[in-house]
Amino acid sequence: MKRWGKVLTFAPMKRAIVSVINDLVTDQRVNKSCLALQKAGYEVLLVGRRQRMSPPMDERPYASHRMKLLFEKGPCFYAEYNIRLFLFLLFHRADLLLSNDLDTILPNFFIFRLKGCKMVFDSHEYFTETPELVHRPKVQKVWKKIEGFVVPKLEEMITVCDSIAELFREQYGVKCHVIRNIPMRKALPPKGDKMALGLPANKHLFVLQGSGINIQRGAEELVQAMQYLDDCFLMIIGGGDVLPLLKQMVVQLQITDRVHFFPRMPYQQMMAYTLLAELGFCLDKDTNLNYRFSLPNKLFDFIQAGVPIIASHLTEIEKIIRHYDIGLFIENHNPETIASTIREGLSDASRREQWKQNLTVAARDLCWENEEQKLLEIYRHYE
Repeated sequence: MKRWGKVLTFAPMKRAIVSVINDLVTDQRVNKSCLALQKAGYEVLLVGRRQRMSPPMDERPYASHRMKLLFEKGPCFYAEYNIRLFLFLLFHRADLLLSNDLDTILPNFFIFRLKGCKMVFDSHEYFTETPELVHRPKVQKVWKKIEGFVVPKLEEMITVCDSIAELFREQYGVKCHVIRNIPMRKALPPKGDKMALGLPANKHLFVLQGSGINIQRGAEELVQAMQYLDDCFLMIIGGGDVLPLLKQMVVQLQITDRVHFFPRMPYQQMMAYTLLAELGFCLDKDTNLNYRFSLPNKLFDFIQAGVPIIASHLTEIEKIIRHYDIGLFIENHNPETIASTIREGLSDASRREQWKQNLTVAARDLCWENEEQKLLEIYRHYE
């Protein structure tokens, strides 16, 4: 284009490619990262996979691409995904690569070195110490080698809590920012009606939710505790490897009238159920470093929904619950102990009212609108 005798050129908008190994639909942390990148001035392309049972992708203000793979689990799946992701990144322009978790880091790092673009690594957990790996030392060794190969070569990275950040700093000397996985305040739907959602109107409602309802996270003992709570109803919402066992336990214990399973669902739909709960649970066991230092999404979802929390004594979770006084702790994972703690939480009306008031303060402090400002500062370093 010519104007006043000069040629005007228009530089293409900066592009960020965000990669994650899941099917994109329910990953709220990645969605919020993409929205923050847009605010920082990037055109965003989110890349993940599509599984056979994946729900349809919801409408978002950025582009997405889901790869359909031949394999859905095991070593062949990880190998296929990483090769496919490398080739995708190789043939698509990017000024910034955002790699989510260790299982996407290698292709991002190779492209970062090959093309000279910028790269951010966001570790959503302490991946090499997850229970799926600690009992498989050979597989764990492979992932530790990948982590040890890449992370020391990065100037900085992101993770979800102070304890995990300190582990990365001590082990690799990398500058590690903390961005907690906190929901947006404005994302909550209006509070609904029990009957409209098919929930019993005459029972105390509880909720356990998440995409990783897995072994060693207290779900089995919570289900067993429900046999002592005949006036209560537990909603289990989400996915995870322990769900088949939980469903079998519910039938064996003859408590199908007290425990109901809901599949993974979009965030607002899930929170419509969560808002009706009287108690939410964070019962992970201290069996590995990843769980010991976990700061799960559900904790902040409960806070935003105004739901008091019953939790196990884990470092980061306990710090928040005690600071704001918004719940109780179990002293062990015996089902009778869990049932007794639940009864304690239900029995004191004045204490529950105080929790509700404290949750209002916590929700105001612990929201994405505040946390996002720190993330925007990080992204602006890459301009």
